[in-house]
Amino acid sequence: MKAAVVFEKGRAPQYAEVADPQTPQNNEVQVSVRAASIKNLDRAIAGGNHYSVSNALHQPKIIGTDGAGYLDNGEKVYFFSKKGTTAEKVNVEKGFVIPVPEELDFAIAAALPNAVMGSAMGLRFKGGMKPGDTVLINGATGVTGRIAVQVARLYGAKKIIVTGRNEESLKSLLELGADEVVSLKLQDEDFKTKIKEIHRETSIDIVLDYLWGHSVEMILWALKGDGTFSHKTRLVSVGGMSGDTIQLSSQILRGTDIQISGSGLGSWTKEEFRLLFTEIIPEMFQAAGEGKISIDTEKVSIKEIESVWETEIPAGRRLVITI
Repeated sequence: MKAAVVFEKGRAPQYAEVADPQTPQNNEVQVSVRAASIKNLDRAIAGGNHYSVSNALHQPKIIGTDGAGYLDNGEKVYFFSKKGTTAEKVNVEKGFVIPVPEELDFAIAAALPNAVMGSAMGLRFKGGMKPGDTVLINGATGVTGRIAVQVARLYGAKKIIVTGRNEESLKSLLELGADEVVSLKLQDEDFKTKIKEIHRETSIDIVLDYLWGHSVEMILWALKGDGTFSHKTRLVSVGGMSGDTIQLSSQILRGTDIQISGSGLGSWTKEEFRLLFTEIIPEMFQAAGEGKISIDTEKVSIKEIESVWETEIPAGRRLVITI
């Protein structure tokens, strides 16, 4: 069968012939793949840079961690697998397969779940979101941030504040359900003052962060208490696009009712991960089928994988490899 394979660490994947999967085990099903999404996670794993594989010896591997296709009985499904998914056929554990509504095309079905993992899991389990909460999404102009805006609205957010650098993308988030935008192009003091004013007017319950780095330092400064009782805010780190470290004053922790946690592979419990596949993703598929949530995709044939690997995808779009 054909697949997209990384043969050398740090090199682009190639369109290559590989052996067909073995006969599925009792706990597996075989999926005939039609689309596989490519995320930053997949690029990091393929390059050996992700924390889940950084200590592993590199071997040729099929890229991708999820996709959409057909079962032998013709059922349309989404699936997740650490064995590689950008191939004509993949064996998948039965617990990591989700039915897909017929009205959703394969590209949407392949692209949406990872963005849901990067938004709904943080909001629901790490942020403890409930209807009526005010949510600040830091770095919301990317694919997952755009989904986070829509998920927060579906979960009943009272107010959604978004930050980002792309002014056009920020404005488009208002159409997806955001209530207020704050540009990261503002001067530091102006940015901190703006966040502080928002927090004073409508206390921020959850900060869902995709950037880390300097912008989080400013947000934490803006939330800093003054020695009196402060509102409880949960800051959830989902990504680190602006850097892997921050400077954090201990005064912020002592003077502010702030909870800092992360949401990602390794931070979820088995029960939370089970609910992702049994409740959360199916709910979002249904919402997408009803037009309540949308995601933009950039579809490319698997034959073009090597040439497209280093290509910059338009902002807010998810690269999907069609097979």
